[in-house]
Amino acid sequence: MAEKLSASQVEGQLATLPEWSRTGELIERTYLCANFVASMQFVNAVAIEAERTQHHPDILIKYNRVTLGFSTHDAGGLTEKDFHGARTADTLAVAHSV
Repeated sequence: MAEKLSASQVEGQLATLPEWSRTGELIERTYLCANFVASMQFVNAVAIEAERTQHHPDILIKYNRVTLGFSTHDAGGLTEKDFHGARTADTLAVAHSV
């Protein structure tokens, strides 16, 4: 099981991900896509990676806006897995021109 990060560790990680924010024990970011189809293509790419790593984000789709949220529920908060997921999502966003 992944180890929950301390508040200072979370802040240090967030400093490297300026477009992500913390809400309680969740980090989240909203991506603006070109249209609904682009949103779905991005979400599908995120889903494939999430399944590969067995770490699944919360996903909210509103036409051309996709909000992702990461938290490690079995650790009771944020772990390295969440920040890895955020970085991977950012990389996928660039690859999908989000």
